[in-house]
Amino acid sequence: MATSPDTAARVRAALAALQSHAEARIRDEMGPRYGITGASAETAFGTPMAKIKLVAKSIGRDQALAGALWETGVYEARMLAAHTGEADKLTPERMDRWRADFDNWAICDTACFQLFDRSPHALAMVDRWAALNDEFGRRAGFALLACLALHRKELADADFLARLPLIERHAADDRNFVKKAVNWALRAIGRRNAALKGPAAELARRLSESKDKTERWVGRDAVKQIEKT
Repeated sequence: MATSPDTAARVRAALAALQSHAEARIRDEMGPRYGITGASAETAFGTPMAKIKLVAKSIGRDQALAGALWETGVYEARMLAAHTGEADKLTPERMDRWRADFDNWAICDTACFQLFDRSPHALAMVDRWAALNDEFGRRAGFALLACLALHRKELADADFLARLPLIERHAADDRNFVKKAVNWALRAIGRRNAALKGPAAELARRLSESKDKTERWVGRDAVKQIEKT
């Protein structure tokens, strides 16, 4: 879709605002300190998250602008897109296109936490993305499930109970960013309410006794967190 002259001008203004807050130290620490890597991270200005949020607040929600910001490929622009997109205007196709660009945990998790979990298509995306075999695609599925458990209070317990088998199915995936997201989803479901605590804790205990080391890690950590609730 072509970008209108007005939207293009607003993208340039947003990029200038982001760059005005850039710090070389933050840019240089992204990979070594925080594990934020990939092609998008290589474009980073080094803008602190607090300043990205400040720019987002000045913009408000605007899906056309968010889409254009995303297409720049700039790390901070994509983070800003996640804060300024309009969930009710996201199509499954647009969500899939953005998801295909995920190349680090920070953009993946921010998109899920700030935008995708508010979409009416979110549960369907959980199922679709968890079935993917690329690391950040599958992470997106489980990060989104965790965010739904945290934010969408109107969803039924059945929506989460139905996805515990999905967690169990992929709990042996030993890729770092996948196993952490699987664990996050299990913890979030278990801590959502009393009705979900028991089934989630039961799964966590079962995984903690597995012969597979990744399943054991996912389960043991989740048990500790769920039982604190």
